[in-house]
Amino acid sequence: MKFLEQFFESFLWNTRFFVLFAVIFSMLGGISLFLVASVDIYTVVVEVITTYINHLHPAKFHEVIVGGLIGAIDLYLMAVVMFIFGFGLYELFISEIDVAKRQGASKILEIHSLDELKDKLGKVIVMVLIVNFFQRVLFTTYTGALDLVYFAVSILALAISLYFLHKGH
Repeated sequence: MKFLEQFFESFLWNTRFFVLFAVIFSMLGGISLFLVASVDIYTVVVEVITTYINHLHPAKFHEVIVGGLIGAIDLYLMAVVMFIFGFGLYELFISEIDVAKRQGASKILEIHSLDELKDKLGKVIVMVLIVNFFQRVLFTTYTGALDLVYFAVSILALAISLYFLHKGH
């Protein structure tokens, strides 16, 4: 009976390695997002250069450029979410990352509990939402005073959420 219990507990403990699928694909997703965001920025830079070389002045050119750059920042932040998630899962379920400890790496990717992982992910996700909000605001048309009131209230809500997000530090 002791052998069966030991076998089952060993099997149960080793199932944690299935987390590696989430770790590997989170890293691949993060790398993909970094590549896509970098290509987006490259595209914006090429568009700016060709516009100014050809002396063109398209309508809402600045909004389009800023929107493209903010979109890239949004993708970079999502990539960071993927990396934090992957590193956190690895450290929680598999092992501490010894290479990072030996090199004295930043503590930002060091995760000790599921709550700490959720906290770090939550903060980055809030930043993603703020950046996404800023990108959408660039292309919003305001038709009246009530629209501007909604805009002001939404900025106030963002400011309050950032205050409470960082109040714990």
